[in-house]
Amino acid sequence: MRKSVRRLLITGTAVLGVLAVGLTTTSIANAVATAQEQDRIVPYGRTVTVDGREMNVLVAGSGPEDVVLLPGFGTASPVLDFGPLVEDLAADHRVIVVEPFGYGLSDGTDRPRTTANIVSEVHTALQQLDVDRYVLMGHSIAGLYAIEYTHRYREEVTAFVGIDTSVPGQPNMDTVFPVGLLGAAKDLGLVRLLSGGGDDDRSEEYTAADREQMRLISHRTSLEPTYLDEMDRIRTNFAEAADATFPADLPLLLFTEADNPHNPDWLALHEHQAATVDDGTVAPIDGGHYLHHTHSAELAATFRDWQQRLG
Repeated sequence: MRKSVRRLLITGTAVLGVLAVGLTTTSIANAVATAQEQDRIVPYGRTVTVDGREMNVLVAGSGPEDVVLLPGFGTASPVLDFGPLVEDLAADHRVIVVEPFGYGLSDGTDRPRTTANIVSEVHTALQQLDVDRYVLMGHSIAGLYAIEYTHRYREEVTAFVGIDTSVPGQPNMDTVFPVGLLGAAKDLGLVRLLSGGGDDDRSEEYTAADREQMRLISHRTSLEPTYLDEMDRIRTNFAEAADATFPADLPLLLFTEADNPHNPDWLALHEHQAATVDDGTVAPIDGGHYLHHTHSAELAATFRDWQQRLG
């Protein structure tokens, strides 16, 4: 019996030793790769100072109306991710893409990622650019933040356009994420090891160079402290907005997946949201959650038609 216990202890110690060496190796490899990748990231846009930190923005095109684009949660590079849509809209609009703290080339922050703070920071960035009258357009969780944003700055926002946006009351938004474990996995290099280079749903409108840049920036931003804090607050941000609606006099155009296999009520939720305002339109599209990856031309054309109807 004693010999068996001794063998188990020796085996266990050996296994732990191998694991420790392996994790040390992946940690060092991750740190080295991240430092090397930083030098390969090509800067774009410009920065504005918000709360003493640098926030990255892109301003493109010109026209009688401004469109401000906000990303969905965790988008590595909002500027590159929205690239095809920006190129189309910029033909007759001034388009401003904001990369909130923790996204793209913007700094991180230790300020809590509450809806109120995110909204305030985005608005400060726009003030730095003298942008004070615009259509607010956003993807995914930006739809949740936009409700508070449009109430707080209603005199500036002329309309809201959602790209498969989050809706108060949607199911499964009370999940508690293991942010500590995820952060440790990132630091240990396990996320990089397991991430691989699988295909995404982006259309041929994205160049190989853009895809590579998004991959590099993702390694820089994903599961960093700012990212993890926003992830951790998703449930409380949704809970605080449970019964929230957009201002009744704010025109809404909501692009949605025509068929969401994970939520059969997805379209109905957006139709209900559109019905809470005086002028709400839902535009279902045959596509996945990242509609701007594959249907940017359709989004832009429908948006222009809708703008003409509004006058």
